[in-house]
Amino acid sequence: MELTGNLVLQAIEMLVVLALAPGLTGLVRKVKARLTRRRGASVLQPYRDLLRLLRKEVVLAENASWLFRVSPYMIFAATWVAAALVPTFAIGLHFNWTADLIALVALLGSARFFLALAGMDVGTSFGGIGSSREMMIGALAEPAMLLMAFTVALVAGSTQLSNIVAFMASGEVGIRVSMGMALIALIIVAIAENARIPVDNPATHLELTMVHEAMVLEYSGRHLAMIEMAASLKLLLYMALIGCVFVPWGIAPADAGISGLALGAALFVIKLAVGGTMLAVFETSIAKMRVFRVPDFLGAALMLGLLGTLLLFVSRSL
Repeated sequence: MELTGNLVLQAIEMLVVLALAPGLTGLVRKVKARLTRRRGASVLQPYRDLLRLLRKEVVLAENASWLFRVSPYMIFAATWVAAALVPTFAIGLHFNWTADLIALVALLGSARFFLALAGMDVGTSFGGIGSSREMMIGALAEPAMLLMAFTVALVAGSTQLSNIVAFMASGEVGIRVSMGMALIALIIVAIAENARIPVDNPATHLELTMVHEAMVLEYSGRHLAMIEMAASLKLLLYMALIGCVFVPWGIAPADAGISGLALGAALFVIKLAVGGTMLAVFETSIAKMRVFRVPDFLGAALMLGLLGTLLLFVSRSL
């Protein structure tokens, strides 16, 4: 009976992240529209867009291989699993032993790998440009993400997310400069990985500036719906990761009861709303940078992660 309850709770968390991801994207778009004095579409518009794409017929290029058809499902599956492993409203779930920071980096890296291959598969110039830029961003974002993970792991004594959340919520961590560096590094990586301003503009289709959109121009129908859903899941993943590691308050243990789990779920929704609003404000107040400035931007995250890790080693040796 206990095993059944744990499996049900794990399934609920997977469905929660799947249900909230398009809403988070719609919230960011709505807030950005209101900040620029536009009415904007409804927060529920991404749900309607996904349903519309699922009903449309898939149009494939003549020279598209099996990889082009399989990649959307691989991207969606890897991103969904990664998002479901991040503690949202509860820790200590049935599959919490798989929720490792290194595993998250590997899952996101595999999704990027399939997306870049799909962008190059048809052989269009836009897809090649987008894939090249995506791999350039990934070559700097993944090491920065790993160094952030090492910094957090050295503080918490584990790379397992449930253990990290429990340690951060206990109050034993205190105020650490290295954790502040890790937080800034994670925010920079999240902006780059989700193709947000100033790295990329998700609303543009200019061939000289787009990164993510260039790789998915040839997709349509349910394939495009899978990729768009994966993009929303990735945004929610990073929001949830920042919330559970650096703002862990309100996350309930798996045996907290219905009231504790409901409170954790409500606080998780509030964290997403606050994070989405802050992202919209940031994107509205800053301009997009040139593509050749992106390595400098991600290099700052890489150096912050490295400095945070070295600072912990130095402080422990004193």
